[in-house]
Amino acid sequence: MGRQLWCSIAVVGAVVALTVSCGWAAAIHAAEISADQVEGRWTSEGGTTLTLQEDHTFTAQHFDRLPVASDCTDPSALSSGRWAFYAPTESSQFNAADESATRGTVVSLSFSAGGCEVGAYLFGDEDDPVMCPTGDPDVGCPSDGYLERNQAAASAS
Repeated sequence: MGRQLWCSIAVVGAVVALTVSCGWAAAIHAAEISADQVEGRWTSEGGTTLTLQEDHTFTAQHFDRLPVASDCTDPSALSSGRWAFYAPTESSQFNAADESATRGTVVSLSFSAGGCEVGAYLFGDEDDPVMCPTGDPDVGCPSDGYLERNQAAASAS
């Protein structure tokens, strides 16, 4: 009986440890990516496409399929805008979207319609990054909401 109790406690402890550490996984696996690695076409299994251009403009298709779009006033109008990395500002300790930043772990997507801004967190590494547009990196994205860089489109841009 004592052994079964310890096994149960060990299993519960492992589950709790994994649950708590999942929130930290975003910080541990965040990827600092350069602008030329972010530029190009990103696609999700759910059919969302995001194309980031060198001039800091972007186009999106089916962005309204992502859960984060529900935070915007008119999700169906989320088709284009400007992007920038979040970077520290000189005047405060907080990060702000800054088009002069050349690297980052979070991309600001500022949509033209409705004044909606979405953060897209970068995970993985520079050679194989993924992007997660979400309001909370600890929550993450649904499995079909992660955007992967399309290598052929990225190298052609």
